[in-house]
Amino acid sequence: MASVLEDPTLERCFKGHKDAVTCADFCPSNKQLATGSNDKTLMIWNLNPKARAFRFVGHKDVITAVHFSPSDDLVASASRDKTVRLWTPNIKGDSTVFKAHTATVRSVNFSSDGQRLVTASDDKSLKVWSVHRQKFIYSLNQHTNWVRCARFSPDGRLIASCGDDKTVRLWDTSTHLCINTFTDYGGPATFVDFNASGTCIASSGADNTLKIWDIRTNKLIQHYQVHSAAINCFSFHPSGNYLISGSSDSMVKILDLVEGRLIYTLHGHKGPVLAVAFSRAGDLFASVGADSQVLMWKTNFDALSYKDLLSRHSKRVTPDPPPHLMDIYPRSPHLHSTKSRTVEINPVVTNIQSADPHVVEAGETDFSLTAGSGREGRVPDYRDRPSTSAASAFTYTHTQQEEHEECEEEEGLGAGVTYLLEEHSGLPPAFRSTLGHIVQQLDVLTQTVAVLEERLTLTEDKLKECLDNQALILQQALHTDEPHEERGAEGPAV
Repeated sequence: MASVLEDPTLERCFKGHKDAVTCADFCPSNKQLATGSNDKTLMIWNLNPKARAFRFVGHKDVITAVHFSPSDDLVASASRDKTVRLWTPNIKGDSTVFKAHTATVRSVNFSSDGQRLVTASDDKSLKVWSVHRQKFIYSLNQHTNWVRCARFSPDGRLIASCGDDKTVRLWDTSTHLCINTFTDYGGPATFVDFNASGTCIASSGADNTLKIWDIRTNKLIQHYQVHSAAINCFSFHPSGNYLISGSSDSMVKILDLVEGRLIYTLHGHKGPVLAVAFSRAGDLFASVGADSQVLMWKTNFDALSYKDLLSRHSKRVTPDPPPHLMDIYPRSPHLHSTKSRTVEINPVVTNIQSADPHVVEAGETDFSLTAGSGREGRVPDYRDRPSTSAASAFTYTHTQQEEHEECEEEEGLGAGVTYLLEEHSGLPPAFRSTLGHIVQQLDVLTQTVAVLEERLTLTEDKLKECLDNQALILQQALHTDEPHEERGAEGPAV
């Protein structure tokens, strides 16, 4: 089978982050790639080679996770500064910021309809938020240590989470109950996600393993150990036939889930690979790491048709009953070692063209309203607030006391308690709306002035070039006239 595959190729190397790159996600339209870094910035890379990149400033600490909304109009980022930001991925760089947790936020993920957001944190909790109403809905609190990752199922009915308590948990989003727990890990569980059909989850661990479970029967159906260090992240191909993983061993591995084996080992990073992500179409994937590199690869091998292979697999004789018939094969748990036959790919990263796109700084000015922890609201205090991004940045706070009250009300009323901005800000809605509009207009003026300054600079450069050329022409003309004058002076003497 390896002979009919076309090898992946390195397309671009984006350079702009100044520290380790921790997370990456493609937008659904396949036009942009978002990355977050230890340098506290969010970068939006336009996949058009001639387009500029945007650097968004606002977070006060390391960015740990990033995710595009299904509609392309928002990017969510999580940070060690305990906040989550919702960014508009354009040159204005507007963002809404809210205090999501009482500790580092490790993960952020939109539901497939874009209506909800799930966050996971070192405060041992998961929280679900309404995106458009900017409301907290409910918490999930059974993890006993840091929660590293949380993901919605494709249909939004389940949430999978994992963490340093060495467990992977499944939650029902309608009852808010933990319906299953997987505990087969010798160390912290680092990442979890659903396959495209939602019938399986994969999870990776600090024990170098990657496991795939059928969540309908709770069976472990595949178990890989192809890395020599902790697996930090992985991504399912949209077809469900492949999976890529990134590890602290500095390698990216590509698994063929139909054949159940390792097919590619990709080199290129100089240090731990911290995140990998397939594009929504599956034709591209990205890998980012501690070396500050953002590598974008062309998949190539996804063009292979699996019609014949699936037909062959369906004829396999197996004691397992349906509903496994067309699922991931092989079905029985088995260990894959790094000795499996695999294609090694060593691209020359430094020679990639368009490695340094022009970067536009965005989101450097700040206007934010700090919500009080009480219900009455209070006048914001700007004295201790450092500069952050976004004209429309509002801060939501959630104290532990409020969370306790919310949990009690959830149990009594059977519904999540939500808090509106109006209840916290202490400002009339009309005044706040007008003020926000004024600031937005000022932001537009700022951008316009920046563009005019750039054009003025270009005009001045052109004018200087014209004057220099004019001076050069005059100087050449003078040199040309001098011999004629000398000959004219000698004539009458003769």
